[in-house]
Amino acid sequence: MSLSIMLAVLGAAFLHALWNALIRLGGSKIRAMVMLSLMEAAVGLVVALSQPMPRLEAVWWILGAGIVHFGYKFFLAHAYEQGDLSRVYPIARGSAPMMVAIVSAALAIDAISGIEYSGIAVLGLGIALMARGVFTDGESRRLLPYAMGSALATATYTLVDGIGARVSGEPVGYVGWLMVLGGLLFAAAMVARRGPAMLRASGREWGIAGLGAVASYGAYAISIWAMTRAPIALVATLRETSILFAVLIGWLVFGEKMRASKAIAAVLIVVGVVLTRL
Repeated sequence: MSLSIMLAVLGAAFLHALWNALIRLGGSKIRAMVMLSLMEAAVGLVVALSQPMPRLEAVWWILGAGIVHFGYKFFLAHAYEQGDLSRVYPIARGSAPMMVAIVSAALAIDAISGIEYSGIAVLGLGIALMARGVFTDGESRRLLPYAMGSALATATYTLVDGIGARVSGEPVGYVGWLMVLGGLLFAAAMVARRGPAMLRASGREWGIAGLGAVASYGAYAISIWAMTRAPIALVATLRETSILFAVLIGWLVFGEKMRASKAIAAVLIVVGVVLTRL
C-alpha cells in the first residue's frame, strides 16, 4: 500500500466517523438513517450519471451489495437506538476487519504478510479494549446483537464491493449506483414498517442528512477505489482507524469521557496501523 493510498483511506475513515456522529445528533436514529439514505441516493444518482456505466457483469454485484448494505444500515441504526457512539461504533466497525482477513486468507483473495496480520491483530486488541465498557460499565447489552449484525454485514459488503468494483472497471460509478439502490431500499423498507413519520423532519435535519450523505459517499468511494489498488483486507483494516476519529469526536464534540482504557486502545489502534505499513 503506497503512502498516497494510505492517506486517502485515513481521510475516508474520518468521513465515516463524521457521518456516524451526525446520526447521533438526531432523536430517532432510525429516522436519521432513513433521511441519510434518501440523501445518499440523491448524491449517488448525481455521481453515477456523471460516470461511464459499469460493465454489465457488475450489475449482479451491485444488486447483491445493495441487499447487504440494507442489512448493515438496519443493524447499525437499531444499535444506535440502544447505545452510544463510543460503544456501538468500535464493536460494529472493529469486528469486521477480523472477518475480512480470515475470509481473504481462506479464499486466497489477496496475499497478506505475517507482519500485516500482526498489525490486524494489534488493531483487534485495541478495538476490543475500546468496546469493553459494554460489559464493565453497566451499559445496555441489547446493543450487542445489532452491533455484531452490523459488523457481519460490513465484512460481507467489504468483500463483495471490493470484488464488484474491480469487475465493474468504474469504482466511482459503481459506488454511486450502489448508494442509489441501497438508499432507496432501506428508506422504503423503514417507511413501510414505521410509517410516513420517518420522513417528517425540519429543514435543518435534512441539511444535516445531506452533509452526512456527502461524507458517506466520500468515505466509501475512496475506500472502494483503494480496494482496486491495494489488498482488500489491508484497506478494510486501515479504514477502522475511523474508530479513533469517532472516539475523538465523542470526547471533543459530545463531551464523552476519555477513560484510560480508551486512550490505551487508541494507542494500540495507531500501532496496528503502523504495523500494516511495515
